[in-house]
Amino acid sequence: PHMNKPLTGQVALVTGASGGLGLRFARILAQNGAAVALAARRTELIEQEAEAIRSTGERAISVTLDVSDPAQIAPAMDEVEAAFGPISILINNAGVGGKGLLMDLSLEDWDQTMNVNLRAVFLCAREAARRMMANGVAGEKRGRIINIASVHSYAMLPGIGAYCASKAGVQMLTEIMAREWARSEIAVNAICPGYILTDINADWFDTDQG
Repeated sequence: PHMNKPLTGQVALVTGASGGLGLRFARILAQNGAAVALAARRTELIEQEAEAIRSTGERAISVTLDVSDPAQIAPAMDEVEAAFGPISILINNAGVGGKGLLMDLSLEDWDQTMNVNLRAVFLCAREAARRMMANGVAGEKRGRIINIASVHSYAMLPGIGAYCASKAGVQMLTEIMAREWARSEIAVNAICPGYILTDINADWFDTDQG
């Protein structure tokens, strides 16, 4: 690899790439030489951002993906691999907030938070890992899966119980993936961000507590 671009030759897929942390991750990966697929539901936003990355001479595409729909995950990865070759880096970043006191939380809101924040992390990671094991990426020790958890994987906060529960699940799921896939040479880690100004937290930052 080029010393100044250590990720040259890697192919990265970033979910939830239309803003906030996901967009930042996509830009940094591209700056470091990776071919990057920006995935999100909001297609026009990610296409603009992919175009901006391409204008710097790096490789980027946008892929429409609603991670809460399991049927969309494999086709989205097919699209990435058709464009760039085998995925070697997956950033499981897509997330929703999940606010609401437990007594008031609707089943729909609970399910939406769990489906995006936890189920999709499981499904996207497993699909990427299967591909890495099958296509030689894992054997070359290039497979990297990074799940975006939260400080609320560990620190509870009343009022966002569904979010806290989903992120605690991501933390534990990450540890189990790391163990189960270690012999296949795939590294799985989680990042647990604190409060960072993104769309999810914007309203909260404007309050006195924020």
